[in-house]
Amino acid sequence: MASILVTGGAGFIGANLTARLLKLKHKVAVIDNLSTGFRHNLPLQNKNLAFYEKNINENLKPIFAKHRFDYIFHLAGQIDVRKAVSDPRADAEINILGIINLLQEARTTKIKKFIYASSGGAVYGEPEKMPVPKNAPIRPLSPYGVSKYAAEKYLETFGRLYRLPYAILRYANVYGPGQNSHGEAGVVAIFINHLLKKERPSLFAFGKNKRDYIFVDDVAEANLKAMAGRENAVYNIGTGKTTTTEELFQIISQELKSKIKPRLEPARPGEVEAISLDARLAAAELSWQARVSLPAGIRQTIQWFLENRKSI
Repeated sequence: MASILVTGGAGFIGANLTARLLKLKHKVAVIDNLSTGFRHNLPLQNKNLAFYEKNINENLKPIFAKHRFDYIFHLAGQIDVRKAVSDPRADAEINILGIINLLQEARTTKIKKFIYASSGGAVYGEPEKMPVPKNAPIRPLSPYGVSKYAAEKYLETFGRLYRLPYAILRYANVYGPGQNSHGEAGVVAIFINHLLKKERPSLFAFGKNKRDYIFVDDVAEANLKAMAGRENAVYNIGTGKTTTTEELFQIISQELKSKIKPRLEPARPGEVEAISLDARLAAAELSWQARVSLPAGIRQTIQWFLENRKSI
């Protein structure tokens, strides 16, 4: 049994990871300001869970002193590319200053590993080849990609300066049960929500953008594997496959038996045209691979939305 901190643990990916950690009988503390997360995502009655409604830029010393964390999973952050383009200062304050605040506490408490959720879809920019290998050039197209990569470099630097073990997981496009359908991120949830409400969603880049969609359970499993994996490693976490936005919409439409036609809109600034991630290093070193197919994952996600329509 370990003492574990999950930042952003009331959000979509964080809540799924927290549930897995609690099932394994770990003691989990969650820090979340509930800007995009929800209390109802967490089993607050569980005696092994402590919840703190706080920003990651606040004073966290009392929390670190109380729990003496063995592991930190840092998933909190600003995740919207459009918001980062319109307000890069706010994006940096959350994504860069936030991790610095956590690292300042982590370096004094002798944690076993700091596991950071980065973005493979944002840090690489337009790739020269696909699937994108982990050692591909870093050329972000948006302030969001810059802030995620800057956070990686701060983590690496603290690792060298203070012998703070870490792992960096560069996610593809994560989807699944529990995803927020009311933000700008999370196109699977947005499409499902629109179609259930008989509304026409927008397909940007005229539906031609290509993405690597990975199911949230597979991402949670990658995080668990990283706990025991090699120190100071960087991994792509994706399927290596691409799906256009138009193809994704058709899969969801067919599953919902919907005849609604989407609006086709131009591409938005800062968004990559096409990307998929080469996760062979994670397969070799973590014995991890994506196991849930896109059609199966979408079916599970739709079922969750149907069961939770009144509460979302």
